[in-house]
Amino acid sequence: MTTTQTKKSSAGLLALFGAILVVQGFGSAITEAGWDTSFGVSALLREAGAPAWVDLVVGAVGCALLAAAARARGLRDAP
Repeated sequence: MTTTQTKKSSAGLLALFGAILVVQGFGSAITEAGWDTSFGVSALLREAGAPAWVDLVVGAVGCALLAAAARARGLRDAP
């Protein structure tokens, strides 16, 4: 496996994990506010005693991973 293929694979994984965390974090915050229920990673953190703002932190980490994946793929330099 060449270095280019490895970079593309890692960028793809970053994008995947970023998308999952965005949905888990922000989606759980929305469902908690609207329907008084949470899901996924955020629900587990809530059951463990984490405060409500942790949902937003999980979503923000997802955004950071998506930004890192975009940078790794070079999408910022696209016309």
